[in-house]
Amino acid sequence: MARHPRLVFPGIPLHIIQRGNNRVPCFTSEADYLVYLTLLGQYAAIASCQIHAYVLMSNHVHLLLSSGSADGPSVLMRRLGQHYVQYFNRRHERTGTLWEGRFRSCLVDHERYLLICQRYIELNPVRARMVEDPASYRWSSYRANALGEADPLITPHLVYMGLGTHASERRASYRHLFGEIIPDGVMRQIRDASNSNAPLGSASFAEHVRTTLGHAPKTSRRGRPKIADRNLP
Repeated sequence: MARHPRLVFPGIPLHIIQRGNNRVPCFTSEADYLVYLTLLGQYAAIASCQIHAYVLMSNHVHLLLSSGSADGPSVLMRRLGQHYVQYFNRRHERTGTLWEGRFRSCLVDHERYLLICQRYIELNPVRARMVEDPASYRWSSYRANALGEADPLITPHLVYMGLGTHASERRASYRHLFGEIIPDGVMRQIRDASNSNAPLGSASFAEHVRTTLGHAPKTSRRGRPKIADRNLP
């Protein structure tokens, strides 16, 4: 069966999920996380992608990024995936694939969903009951976006920049958002859109995507992750 074209528009944020094959761990040591983040920075620059948020879980990865070109995210994920797998296999004396096929993604309506999607990503460790506070999890962008910790990977989106005039004001406003619960319905929207290559946003955003494409976007229906999975997306 032919694969549906991935929805990628230059300048429109993209939420990406990449899972370990059969949900096997993709990171088993501190060195693994550090190597992945280093490679992510290298290939994001080469592919003209700006990273707004990320989280590295034990068996999957979430990224929120914008690209200057339609093929930027695919170039990034292909090179990143290949070089990280080469490193991981050498280090852990294994062979074969590490990732579960193609990465999953969805376009994100930045006007209404960008900051929600950022929170969704950075709260992954909390939902997985790995930590109680997102600041306690080392392998995410939360401490950069919310606390001002230096992170060369992160380029704030204009929506984030609109949270305040000064950096301290933006960080305080961003932290305040984490006091709001993301409704279950919105969580389902994010998961369903990301798993099916569908636009995540308002009806007007979906219409903009349809108009730009010249037809309704083709989506891929996939089963939802099992609730019992410790590392839910």
